[in-house]
This record gives sequence, structure tokens and C-alpha cells, in this order.
Amino acid sequence: MEVVVASSSVEADIACWDFNTGAELLRYKSCASPNHGLVSVGDRFLASSQLRQTNGSVKYWALSKPQPDAKSSQDEPIKPLAANREGTYVVGGGVSGTIYLWEVTSGRLLKKWDAHYRAVSCLKFSDDGTILFSGSEDGEIRVWNLVTIFDDHQSQHEKHRYLLSFTEHSLSVTDMVLGFGYDPIIVSASEDRTCKIWSFSRETLLRNIVFPTIIDAIAMDPGENLLFAGGRDGNIYVAALNTARTASSKYGMHILNRFSNHSKAVTCLAWGLSGNYLISGSEDGVVRVWDAKTANIVRVLKHAKGPVNNILVIRQQVSQMIPNSQASSRRHGSSLPPPLEKRIYEADKDAGFKAVIGLQDTCSKSTDAVFVTSDVMERQIRELQQQGSASAEMEIERLKLESKKCIQMVQQWKKMYDNLHQFCVNELVDGDKGGAPNGNAP
Repeated sequence: MEVVVASSSVEADIACWDFNTGAELLRYKSCASPNHGLVSVGDRFLASSQLRQTNGSVKYWALSKPQPDAKSSQDEPIKPLAANREGTYVVGGGVSGTIYLWEVTSGRLLKKWDAHYRAVSCLKFSDDGTILFSGSEDGEIRVWNLVTIFDDHQSQHEKHRYLLSFTEHSLSVTDMVLGFGYDPIIVSASEDRTCKIWSFSRETLLRNIVFPTIIDAIAMDPGENLLFAGGRDGNIYVAALNTARTASSKYGMHILNRFSNHSKAVTCLAWGLSGNYLISGSEDGVVRVWDAKTANIVRVLKHAKGPVNNILVIRQQVSQMIPNSQASSRRHGSSLPPPLEKRIYEADKDAGFKAVIGLQDTCSKSTDAVFVTSDVMERQIRELQQQGSASAEMEIERLKLESKKCIQMVQQWKKMYDNLHQFCVNELVDGDKGGAPNGNAP
């Protein structure tokens, strides 16, 4: 079942509908999320940062339970949240420009770093989860390699931690979308009324599209041919992403069409998981489902309790969306991970970050892998040692052996990464030396 989830910036519910029928399934209570502050963690539960808090907080909701299951407090207000595809890590952007990275299974804060000069406004993971893209109210987009962000020794010998930086926006970055694959295009929107298309591998601006209004939300069609841009004037503009010949219309260069039905600003856009459907949310409190080809409205979903500022589209089993009884809800809630911690443990600072991967015995596909830190595994060993039984001793030995093997594997991966990085650098240097003298590509 395809499910549409929408939150509001006021103290209201998170509404949830069946995408195919429009029937309301559930309302999750007590949420006031900022823009980009709602995320589905591995399609297992919902997490949202909260507005109207002196200090930051993040809440969790089990998908079958209306009441929040966990709430964590942070040192500063957290605005955007993002989770990698597997739901093993969550990142949050603070109003100070700091980025926080947590491990979901333990709630442990693994790393935080000064990322921007002003508040972080949006965050996106790459498909493989190794690259993080951040946009800020300082108008800058920065790209972070999470494989090396934990290497403090390397960071001390570099000018900056980020991999790339795009600085052409003159005002706050409001949204970002990424293309697919290992070399995605990056599309950013800003309060400067432009959307910019960037090449990740070439580190260059490919196209600049100027709109007649500020753009707060963007989405791409799966073919990466069209850009849909939600404006503060209530319109959704359709622009060409990659046509060789520029297109001009009464709306501006490269802008092909517009969808018009919202009475207030369009604040969020999402693409359906199946079919050619665009979903839009607005300050008018309505979610609309559009046929992207014909611009016709297929369905209207009313949030009713406030302006809509976040939309998610997730795939779930029907049974997972049906509210449980009180007893079963408690059991389901207890299976959620612990709240996100506020500070990095001193032991983690001293020992550094060590990521290990262990496969479940019942693992049938790669997405069933469980990611934990070596510290979590060591904590399990200490708990078993306190039990003192023979079976516990056997389990301790097994965990010690598994921990040793996993750490060795991480070291091998790091060595392979270093070798591959050096190989790529050498290839680029040799390519520059052997380039054609007339500057023409072969």
C-alpha cells in the first residue's frame, strides 16, 4: 500500500492517507515540524524535529500508534532531518549551522561538526548513503564525504572538511533534490527566485532557471527530464532540466507550464512511488495529487488542522497502519530505538568512531543488514559478562570473535578506499598531462 504522510508547522497532527483511495488511515498526535523536519526512518517509523521549543527536540512515532513513542532533547533547535535509505543513520541540521549524525539503533550521537555559517535548511543523503548534501540559510550548498568525516587526523591537515561547495545562490537555500546513481545531478532552490542545476562530478553549474516567485519546494520526474517547482504565489511551475535548446514562455526561460489550484504558497512536493503522479502540499492546508502529464487533479486530501509543510510517500503493509490495542501498542513501541542522545560520549571521542556491519541470521537481502558501532557490541559483551552463565560465556566469545572480524573488515575497506582514491588521483593527473594540445575532446 502506498501511503501519503503530511505534517504541519503548527501544533497539529501528522495526517496519513491511502494514496490509491484517499481514505484517512491515522493521525499522529502532537507535532509541529519545521520545513524538511519530517522523515521516514527506513520505512519503519516516523521522526520529526519540533518547532516552538527553546531547545531542540526530536520525536518518534510507531506507524501503528497515534501517540509519540519517544522524545529526545537537544542543545539547540534542530530544523531539517534526513535518514539514509536503510534507516541506520539520522542527521539533523541546527540553527547554528551545526550538523549532527546519530546511529539509530543506539541513539548515540556519533559526530557533530560546524557545517555552515547560518542555520542548516535542508539535508539529503546520496543513494548509497556515503555522501551528505547540506543547504543553508547562508546560500551555500556543501557536500560531505561521510567515509572521511570521522577521520579527525585527516581533517586537521585540510583547509575544510567538505568535499565540494556551491556558492552561486545569493539568498537562503530552500530545497534540494538529487538525481539517481553514483554521479547525480543536484538541483537547488533558493529565496533568490532561482533553481540551479549542478553537475556533481564536474563541480559546475549546468543551468540557472529564474522564476517569477520564490521557490520553496522542488521535485524531479523519475526520468530527470522535468523539474516541478512550488512557488509562494501558489503555482507549481514545470521547467525543462536538460533540453539542449532553451525553451521560453510567458513564465520565463526554460519554464514550460504551470499547475494552478492552491490558494496559498506551495511548501512541499513529492513524487508518487508508482505512476506519473505529483503530490503537493500548501499553506492552504490541502494536499493535492496531480497527474503530472495532464496537470489534472486526481485527488484532494485535507489536513484540516493547519498549513502543510512536509509530505512523505512511503510503502507499507495495511496491517502496519492499523492502530493496535493499548497492550500491543506498548509492545510495538518498545521495539523502537532509543531517543537520540544530546552529547558525544567522552569514550567515543577518545576511541574514535568504528563502524561494523553484522548480518542477521535470517537475513534474506542486503537491506536486512544491521549497522551498529563497535561500542554497542562491547556493551552487549559487558552485559553478558554480568550474567555469569555458561551460555553467556559462549555468547561472549562469539561476540568477541565477530567484533574482531568486523573491525578487520572495516580496516580492509579503508585500505581499499585509500588505494582507489590514490588511483583516481593518478589517473586524473596522467590524463591532464596527456590531454590533446588543441583542447578538443577525442
